[in-house]
Amino acid sequence: MKCLGTISECRTERASLGRVALVATMGALHEGHISLMQIAREHADHGVVSIFVNPTQFGPTEDLSRYPRPIDEDLEICRAAGMAMVFNPSAGEMYPARAPQLLLDMPDLTGALEGRHRPGHFKGVCQVVTKLFNIIRPDAACFGQKDYQQLRVIQAMTEALDFDIRIIPCPTVREPDGLAMSSRNRYLSPEERRRALAINRGLSEAEAQVRQGVRQTNRLTAGIQRELLAEHINMDYVAAVDPLTLRPVELITGPTLLAVAGRVGATRLIDNRVVGP
Repeated sequence: MKCLGTISECRTERASLGRVALVATMGALHEGHISLMQIAREHADHGVVSIFVNPTQFGPTEDLSRYPRPIDEDLEICRAAGMAMVFNPSAGEMYPARAPQLLLDMPDLTGALEGRHRPGHFKGVCQVVTKLFNIIRPDAACFGQKDYQQLRVIQAMTEALDFDIRIIPCPTVREPDGLAMSSRNRYLSPEERRRALAINRGLSEAEAQVRQGVRQTNRLTAGIQRELLAEHINMDYVAAVDPLTLRPVELITGPTLLAVAGRVGATRLIDNRVVGP
């Protein structure tokens, strides 16, 4: 496995590989990332991982400085997963000091949910993913459904910019107790970890209600909110939206995304579930 830090090195190594599937990460890898790597290897000759804590997708009050960066552990995980290459650039390599500002956005999809509570976040996501696509030139790219809005934005951006890349949605991987895997889970104290389970519990109960015939989304979101309030989770949003347009849904007539974001202590967690016929 090659670990490369410059764009020129990455492009040279990429030229020697066949079909490539990319797993774009910010490091602090866990079983969810390993699942993405396994899926990548099923869809291409080689799997490639990018590890880059992208500063342009963090707001001024967010956790860029304390975001975990265990690069030696991450490289061992990539090697064990059979990855052919890791691209681990510096911020200066990706964003040269004198480069003019570049703005990429899809406001129809980024104005709700995460975009409303993290202004500028998806501009940074679109910017870095576009750069990674142009540097690595993957044939496929794997993104987890836990970050559903990110997945949807990247799908739409890939289509809008005519990238010849297959975007592969990958299932959310959960801990045995149901908590969605996230690099930020390591911030949780044992008591906060217990409280955080209310997120998955609320989504699971809403999914069960839909199977029992409930179609009014206000009933579903109210039930999720009760679960979160009982564990003193500060909610950014509990929403029911169309999975393609991300516009609010009042009555379930087809697939509907239930999405949650909240803070357990100082740690912000997100999760979601697609429900409905």
